[in-house]
Amino acid sequence: MKTSRHVKAALLAASLSLAAPLVSAQNIAIVNGKAVPKARADTLIEQILKSPQQPGQPPMTKSPELEQKAKDEVVLREILIQEAERRGLNATPDYKAQMELTRQSILIRSLFQDFEKKSGTTDAEARAEYDKIKSANGDKEYRARHILVEKEEDAKAIVAQLKGGAKFEDLAKKNSKDPGSAENGGDLDWANPGNYVPEFSAAMVKLNKGEVTDTPVKSQFGYHIIKLEDTRAVQFPAFDEVKAQIIQRNNQAKVAKFREELKNKAKTDYKFSN
Repeated sequence: MKTSRHVKAALLAASLSLAAPLVSAQNIAIVNGKAVPKARADTLIEQILKSPQQPGQPPMTKSPELEQKAKDEVVLREILIQEAERRGLNATPDYKAQMELTRQSILIRSLFQDFEKKSGTTDAEARAEYDKIKSANGDKEYRARHILVEKEEDAKAIVAQLKGGAKFEDLAKKNSKDPGSAENGGDLDWANPGNYVPEFSAAMVKLNKGEVTDTPVKSQFGYHIIKLEDTRAVQFPAFDEVKAQIIQRNNQAKVAKFREELKNKAKTDYKFSN
């Protein structure tokens, strides 16, 4: 049985009426006859969600408010872009030069993101780095004071005054050349021995609580008289608390190494400054 031309026409009209809402659903708006696709807003939202947040702020999440703002933004951009193109600004040398730089930046960022995805820091690597840092910091922190002077004879004279009963804090304020601690009576606050130059650390860790070095300690900065105030066990954060920071830092180091390797392997007559 043959379908009449009228039936065929009705079926075609029905199919078109069903397809139209599907097509329009992919667009946010029509601006001067040009469609603004929903995909633009989706991409903008994705970029916003991936953007780093300010310290202390909660992570950004997808919400009706964010979706509405994204739609507002992409429609406004379309209006402004159309006006810029109407004025021929997209054909200017400056526009083309900036577009080329933008294209390069996006490609380079994509390259590094692809590298991180395939060669980024694993949980095992992060744990190994954590253990290394923890080991380097040791299990003890020291709170010390010091008096720094330029000449050995001045340092010896201060040691003699201390043995005679002078207060360490008073002599530090009067004589120390260390601007960071002199006003606080030579107080260096709590720190790991690795924070100091080797000569200073070696002398400090040999002291008992309340003791002062008998002889001046020479370093690249001058002569130190050191007093150990106290020691305590290191308060080291748990792995899960710093895991994200370790991964981020390791990934940055890996990307830097990857970039350097590419630079060194490239065949070019250009001589880099460093």
